[in-house]
Amino acid sequence: MAETKITEDTKGVFIISPTPFTDAGELDLDSTDTLVDFFIEKEVTGITILGVLGEAPKLAANESRAFMERVFSRVNGQKPIVVGASNPGSDNLVRFASEAMDMGAAGVMIAPIPGLKTDDQVFAYWEHVLNALGPDIPVCYQDYPQTTTVVSSVSVLNRLIADFPNFVMLKHEEAPGLPKITKLREQSNSGKARRVSILVGNGGLYLPQELRRGADGAMTGFAYPEMLVSVVRKFQAGDVEGAEDLFDAYLPILRHEQQSGFGLAIRKEILRRRGAIRSAAVRHPGPKLTARDHQELDELMQRLSRSVGAGRMAA
Repeated sequence: MAETKITEDTKGVFIISPTPFTDAGELDLDSTDTLVDFFIEKEVTGITILGVLGEAPKLAANESRAFMERVFSRVNGQKPIVVGASNPGSDNLVRFASEAMDMGAAGVMIAPIPGLKTDDQVFAYWEHVLNALGPDIPVCYQDYPQTTTVVSSVSVLNRLIADFPNFVMLKHEEAPGLPKITKLREQSNSGKARRVSILVGNGGLYLPQELRRGADGAMTGFAYPEMLVSVVRKFQAGDVEGAEDLFDAYLPILRHEQQSGFGLAIRKEILRRRGAIRSAAVRHPGPKLTARDHQELDELMQRLSRSVGAGRMAA
């Protein structure tokens, strides 16, 4: 079991890790090692694996376990690891979550199954899952309606927060969704609801405003994790304008990387260029960069280098 689990007070940046593949599409465990080393070097708070942009649905069960085992082995207790455990079958979800916790996970990230339409349906689904997981498995609720089609209202979230202490974190990805953060924080700050950690997704595209609304950090992917780390640190240290200025320097390439259905290929290519992985391969069906795409990325990376200064990317 993990010595450090995620809690209601967890803050910082949990980077969403991609899953490295070879050019032939096989799981690349050697690149898994270098990717983990890269994230640790960039001083992330923790690592989240087997999420949507970790291409988890494209992995066979044995590949998911092999990748998870390799990440835990390489991290070797240096950082907390959250494991994506979403599954259309609740029994499979609980079984895999238990295996992850036994390996040393700090918690599990779960998204609701598609097709839940009402607050009562959302509550009933989570009531079953959270009870089945039990009180010793901390859960991060992935609120990502753009992918799941499930809209989770503030009222149903607070019902779940009140009834299940193992619901400790919200991964907030609804967009537009800033008012949701405000409402959750207003109710917890006034004592009307238990406070949970809020880490935000969507590549950090709205990170400064989300931090201003009360988010505790980010749980997302970006090929320059040091930016996310530095922005959150500056903001939490009171240097709000400095955080905004740093964020602005990275915004062109961040925006480019957040293109729907295409951004993962860009992210992996940047990580390849930065030496974190050997191949930028995305498993089929998935996009591939053209010669023009590579040229465009050259231009954006050069612009970033000029903006923030070579050798001091997140100063």
